[in-house]
Amino acid sequence: MCTVLFTGCTLVPRLHGDRAFIDYWPPAKTGQLTLAVKDNIDMQGVVTTVGSRFLLKHAPPAKKDAACLAIARQRKVQIVGKTNLSEFAVAPSGFNEYFGTPENPLSRGWPRRVPGGSSSGSAVAVANGKAEVAFGTDTAGSVRVPAACCGIVGLKTTRHLISLKGVYPIDPIDLDTIGPMAKDIQRTAEGMDLLENGFMAQYAAAKVARPRAQGIRVGRLYLKGTDAKIDEAIDRALTHTGFQIVRLSDSFRDRWEQAKKDGDTVAAVGIWQSYQEYGSTVGISMRTKNGMLLGHSLYGEKYREALARKAGWQNALRQTLQRVDFIALPTLQTTPPRMTVDLRIGLMDTRMLGLQNTVPVNLAGNPALALPVPLENAGFPVTSLELIGRPKSEAALLNAGRLVEAALQR
Repeated sequence: MCTVLFTGCTLVPRLHGDRAFIDYWPPAKTGQLTLAVKDNIDMQGVVTTVGSRFLLKHAPPAKKDAACLAIARQRKVQIVGKTNLSEFAVAPSGFNEYFGTPENPLSRGWPRRVPGGSSSGSAVAVANGKAEVAFGTDTAGSVRVPAACCGIVGLKTTRHLISLKGVYPIDPIDLDTIGPMAKDIQRTAEGMDLLENGFMAQYAAAKVARPRAQGIRVGRLYLKGTDAKIDEAIDRALTHTGFQIVRLSDSFRDRWEQAKKDGDTVAAVGIWQSYQEYGSTVGISMRTKNGMLLGHSLYGEKYREALARKAGWQNALRQTLQRVDFIALPTLQTTPPRMTVDLRIGLMDTRMLGLQNTVPVNLAGNPALALPVPLENAGFPVTSLELIGRPKSEAALLNAGRLVEAALQR
């Protein structure tokens, strides 16, 4: 108990304002796109902290940029800082004991709401206007969950579409991806164009191919445990947009629930495999160490069984997406939880894993989009609609999001 209570209680840096950035460089020019980069992505000459006190103090500056920054560098985009995150990107709550937890800009009252993680700083930086686009990484929902909590747009890309070279991993083979975050669909598309050359042409073609929602078939997935007000908000947004809605079967829901358990298992083992060398290191938080211990305990038969079911889940998702164009469901089953006393051991993160409807998409490798929709009489202004598409359908997903966004603005 003493270890739990006092881990991380040494003097820590006090970040100013919303704690979105670990390192912030105010833009020198106006009228030029500004980009924030999650601090598990290497930037030449800058220490990549991965949200860790230990790496801040002991890691050397990166020798070169991560591959995903190449286009932004070529276009001389203004990079305004490295954003805060959960240590080693392991916590879906977005908590960081050392650098401070980024403050959810939509939170009202006390205790405040969680910002979502692990890309918490990227979401808060965008929501507060400190950056027009931010890059995040998504292993089990780490782009979409903070986007949902902070009321912005987040895109999880198709697995292996964007190079992970120069990015600190959790599971780069089965789960990890990089994706853009922004306040609206247009800026998110511009962010995607910084990750994939020629993307704006793909997006323009998608808009021409499907200028209206009529004729677009959306499979609606209903999950047990979802707040009724959130399901209602998602249904209103889909209906108001004009999609052709198809209710998905209970058998597909059961496959989804199993994939959620399997994805959580694979992610936990990935934490242990990637960072087990720090398991006894002084200066690593108890929250992170507990994540490693969980992954170690699952490595073995449960892990092998989860991976063995992956192909079947991919096939089930593929077959469903042959009948519909997209799958729709809430990104989170409730509004973002309040930041109650957590004792630094990950209790809130365990709760968040149960609330987020994201990791099955990572296990399959498909792209997914999270975008805000209004929420009525729930004590929080928005919830988040998640749309899932076929592999490499990022442009079509953003076009569908554009149609939802336009309908809600009308």
